[in-house]
This record gives sequence, structure tokens and C-alpha cells, in this order.
Amino acid sequence: MTLEDKIENLLRPTIETMGFQFWGCEYLPAGKHSTLRVYIDKDEVGVTVDDCGKVSRQVSAIMDVEDPISNAYMLEVSSPGMDRPLFHPEQYKAYEGQEVQVRTSSPVMGRKRFKGVMSQVSESDIAVEVDGELYEIPFSLIDKANVVPQF
Repeated sequence: MTLEDKIENLLRPTIETMGFQFWGCEYLPAGKHSTLRVYIDKDEVGVTVDDCGKVSRQVSAIMDVEDPISNAYMLEVSSPGMDRPLFHPEQYKAYEGQEVQVRTSSPVMGRKRFKGVMSQVSESDIAVEVDGELYEIPFSLIDKANVVPQF
């Protein structure tokens, strides 16, 4: 279980009780400048700055008590935004057919960065078409993925 998984297990129940969707989180270690970013969403109406402030106070209290991160860090609570990061298979499935950017921990067919249409989502991987070539990328190798905003 990753640190992000532990944090999600700690925070998800409280965030959902507050009426928000726990979209995901990421911990960006950088010594005393580390950041814990928590993404929340709210169906159809979106998230306001006030919503982020309310959730931030609750998350901060939980993190102070449970202390899953031993180092100092900055807490950020925000909406996933238009270029929303993807964390869970059901999120990938919701954006099937759209353009995504993906970075992997290991090369897939000689590449670690992909930007193209996510044409398929299965239980174990996604298929992204880049320059006419289809790449099947296992979820286990995805470091970061996000939707490319359409304007």
C-alpha cells in the first residue's frame, strides 16, 4: 500500500461525509518543501474556494492526529480542474475517448511519455493512440495521468 493509498483511506470517509467526492491525492516529496495535494469534486456544481477551505481544515486536523507523513509538508486542497489528474480505473473509464497525457515509471514500447486519445480502458490497462500507434499501458506502470483540456 502506497502512502497515497493510506492517506486516501484516512481522508475519504470524512470528505464524503462533508458532501464531496474524494478525487485523489498526491504527495510530492521535496524535503521541507514537500506538498500533499488533495483533490475534491462535487457533482455538477463544482468546488468553490470556500469548499476547499472547509475540507482543508478537516483534512489538516485528521493529518495532525494520524501523522502519516513524518516530515513537514504544505497541504493543498483543490478541485481536479479541467486538466484533471486520473487516479482510479473508474476515472479513466469516464474519460475514455478523450485526449490524455500519461507518464510511466518504466518504458512501454520504448516510451515513458504519451499524449493521445485514450481509446480503451480495461481492468488492468489503458490503450492510448499516439501518432497512429496504439500503446497498451498497464495501470501498474502509470506514474501520472491527466485529461488534456478541450477548448
